[in-house]
Amino acid sequence: MKKILSIIAFVFCGTFFSQNNEIEITPDNSWLKLGIVAGIPVGDASDVASFNLGIDARGQYLVNPNVGIGIASGYVHYFEKDDFESFGVVPLAAFARYYFQPQGLFFGLDLGYGFLSGIEDNSGGLFLNPHIGYHNRDWNVYGYFQNTSADNDVTIQSVGVGVTYNIRFK
Repeated sequence: MKKILSIIAFVFCGTFFSQNNEIEITPDNSWLKLGIVAGIPVGDASDVASFNLGIDARGQYLVNPNVGIGIASGYVHYFEKDDFESFGVVPLAAFARYYFQPQGLFFGLDLGYGFLSGIEDNSGGLFLNPHIGYHNRDWNVYGYFQNTSADNDVTIQSVGVGVTYNIRFK
């Protein structure tokens, strides 16, 4: 797992820093995205949790008008079902998005590590979060499938929706 994440980080950083021109952070190409996510657990997670709710935090840089890259984190809390206990996932991931137009449809993917809280003998594992949505200059609304493949054959999956607001860097 550590080798896979190291390779991903190496490729991500190599692509980002190998550009020949200087990177200039402006309100038109970089921003912080803050918002909420809500979903329904699927797979094995649906046996122990009824729904999930969390926060989404991202820092994004537009490489060009169609491609954005950045770092994603936040917290997703899974609310318990029956006699089980609630638990959470704290993702730390690189992400990429493809924007077809300045306003409209986008596709994205988060890839990194999901730290688990509230689950004994398990610190986390590979975090994968593909998403599709609609964006404009200020807002992003998207649907997602979140998957954390952790140690001891624990797989936490959910489908849901998210909304983020863009806060421009100045």
